[in-house]
Amino acid sequence: MAANPIPSSERRLWTFHGGIHIADEKALSNASEITVAPVPKQLVIPLQQHIGASARVLVAVGDRVLKGQCIAAADGYVSAPVHASSSGTVVAIEERPVPHPSGLSALCAVIETDGEDAWAELPDPMTHYAQLDPAEVRERIRWAGVVGMGGASFPTGVKLNPGPDRRIDTLVINGAECEPYITCDDRLMRERASRILEGVRIMRHLLGGPEVLIGIEDNKPEAIAAMRFALGESDLRAGAEVVAIPTLYPSGGEKQLIRILTGKEVPSHGIPAQIGIVCQNVGTAHAVAEAVLDGRPLIARVVTVTGRAITAPRNLEARIGTPAADLIACCDGYREQPRKLVCGGPMMGFELGEQGVPVTKPVNCLLALTTAEAPDPGQALACIRCGRCADACPANLLPQQLYWFARAKDFDHAQDYNLFDCIECGCCAQVCPSHIPLVQYYRYAKTEVWAREQEKRKAEEARERHAAKQARLERQERERQARMRQKKEALAAKAKAESGAGSEAKQAAIAAARARTAAKQQGASEPTDGA
Repeated sequence: MAANPIPSSERRLWTFHGGIHIADEKALSNASEITVAPVPKQLVIPLQQHIGASARVLVAVGDRVLKGQCIAAADGYVSAPVHASSSGTVVAIEERPVPHPSGLSALCAVIETDGEDAWAELPDPMTHYAQLDPAEVRERIRWAGVVGMGGASFPTGVKLNPGPDRRIDTLVINGAECEPYITCDDRLMRERASRILEGVRIMRHLLGGPEVLIGIEDNKPEAIAAMRFALGESDLRAGAEVVAIPTLYPSGGEKQLIRILTGKEVPSHGIPAQIGIVCQNVGTAHAVAEAVLDGRPLIARVVTVTGRAITAPRNLEARIGTPAADLIACCDGYREQPRKLVCGGPMMGFELGEQGVPVTKPVNCLLALTTAEAPDPGQALACIRCGRCADACPANLLPQQLYWFARAKDFDHAQDYNLFDCIECGCCAQVCPSHIPLVQYYRYAKTEVWAREQEKRKAEEARERHAAKQARLERQERERQARMRQKKEALAAKAKAESGAGSEAKQAAIAAARARTAAKQQGASEPTDGA
């Protein structure tokens, strides 16, 4: 759709602390339409692509699976199932490298595709979802494995169930896409605006009909125009608004976008539902519509493949489990050898150690950066306490203090300075004149705190197990002693009874003997007839 002038909105917008203006580099990939990537020869599908418990595998090596078939079930409330993204044969269930900052491996189901791309039997569409129990609709979303597509990957069915005690007044739809280079949401809004709004309508229904605010940065005029046009054709128009917001990184952060659109602050260590707000990504809304209206699980997503090292940057609709190398090949490979391959954007993404890692539900971009785009910053210098990081921090933290605490491994003080409010946006590192990799220190500190808390939980669980064992042993000992006491009492009673019966018999025998003796004596003393 051609760009149209963006009409001014009367809605008041707020600002958040900090933020930075950086070159968006979106023109590299946003000019062409979304292309459907071919089915790869092999799919590597991780069993955990979400926050929460890992899914429980349902298939075995040698099984034939169909497209859309559930291959791993949700294992707990905060979990999500995983589905096969094409038909084929399971050739391995093993640890494989996955896209994660740690570079570690995770359990994956490896499927050799058969080229048929045959669908499994799918559930019936819920076209009349408004007449159904909301719990039934949420269960469909959960069955489909829908998670947050903006990067957090929190199970959507859980997020759409804030509980009966929380009233939701505003549903915020995040179309900001503030990170440089990434344009998958931009193209999705341009090409599939109506479908996105269908998902928004479903989510609004599940949350009780709150106001809907769709926030999009003003550097995406075509997306704004497409969403406004689709909204004008939708029955959502009376309770929803597409809001153009100023382009400022990281306005797409959940807390930052909520602040911009509503003026409300999400409390420290809190969630938006605590202030009556739920925030969802436009890609998540699209996946919700697919699940509810078509009965299709989440088995594909739009991925931006970009960077000046890529020959033909574009957006691809890729199957979950497609190796990164296959998507790069779809873009005609490398123009030049990249300095690094990044999963995500240049600010919040992380470098991939190899090209064989698969696309997962939260992966929105593969970024191949040249040396010119990502020059070596050199060795980090000493912090000069200039305060630029604090000025830029959108969470209003003190990054330099967090840096010192993390470096000194003083994690208690780091938490006192709200370490976990850091969204790892990279603004502090971007403006640091000493080129200190600040975000890496914060990630390290968070990981250590999590590890320490996990060890503490394990120790507490071990203590509870030991206490339970001691209590069980003491109970068993008490029960044993009670049984022994009862046995002794029974034996004593029996002995007493036997003793009493024996004494009576003895007395009777003695009396009989005495009687016989007396009878004999009496017989001996009587005279005979001849005397």
